[in-house]
Amino acid sequence: MQRELCGKLVRPIGLGCMNLSWAYGDPPPHDEKVRLLNEALDLGYNHLDTANIYGNGANEELLGEAVMHRRDEFLLASKTGIIVDGPKRGIDSSPSAITASLDASLERLGTDHIDLFYMHRFDPKVPIADSVGAMVLAIETGKIGAYGVSEWSSEHIREAHAVQPMAAVQTEFSLWTRNVELGVLDTTRELGIALVAFSPVARGALGGVLKDIAALSEKDLRRSHPRFSEENWPRNLEMIDQFDELAKENGVAPAQLALAWLLAQSDHVHTIPGTTSIAHLHENIAAADLAIANEVLDTAGQLINQLTVAGHRYPEVMRGTIDTEDY
Repeated sequence: MQRELCGKLVRPIGLGCMNLSWAYGDPPPHDEKVRLLNEALDLGYNHLDTANIYGNGANEELLGEAVMHRRDEFLLASKTGIIVDGPKRGIDSSPSAITASLDASLERLGTDHIDLFYMHRFDPKVPIADSVGAMVLAIETGKIGAYGVSEWSSEHIREAHAVQPMAAVQTEFSLWTRNVELGVLDTTRELGIALVAFSPVARGALGGVLKDIAALSEKDLRRSHPRFSEENWPRNLEMIDQFDELAKENGVAPAQLALAWLLAQSDHVHTIPGTTSIAHLHENIAAADLAIANEVLDTAGQLINQLTVAGHRYPEVMRGTIDTEDY
């Protein structure tokens, strides 16, 4: 199965590279990261997604070292806009910031061209036309192939797209995070924009492995997320255990059922599960070719959805940076 992204046909299941460098506890040893990225290309992954903030540039540097000698084998996506200063986070999508960030990303990646460059968050301080103008300049100078946005509302997607058509919108979308159903899913379909779903396996919750949140590393971002709290996790785990049993009854892994459900929502949907496990790397890419009955997918959607999950998807401190429509 292939779907269009930035004018190219790619597999609808790409690889989110974030947790090879940051976010979910201690990343694997360096040689294992390099091996996993090359194994991904060998398996046919042809959409790799990174960002300047993943490990403060370390993730882009990793891709530059590990796979840029195979540059013609994959669509490369990265992001700009989020500013991290220790525990503080801000947003800057001014034209000068976009240009400087892009040049820094290209240097870290060791390439002269990023296929898809996202504004990682909406910046209310900067007119949309100004931010998009910087992206247009980057396209005209050959530094990027196309631009996209991440976690933007339908209204602002339409405004930016009217200035210059965008190629993709990246946002969280999974069985237990359905915010896109409030507008972004229909908007992107209508405008012919690819929807790239991150955290499609619910930050590992639907991966069939995570059961004990006490085992999460102190550095694991999920410790601050409400759905993984001591209050909410037991309620969510009951639902997850039923989901795991549904997957088992139908001969697929839980992550495969989660990914298959997502791809079935629309033919313009792509997804970028991340993993540090080569076994899961194999498992995830195979999900796109599984024949799972619609009744099973419907049952999964009825079991896990925005109404049955306990807790908000983000901690309070992060919600102010999200422009997407919210429940």
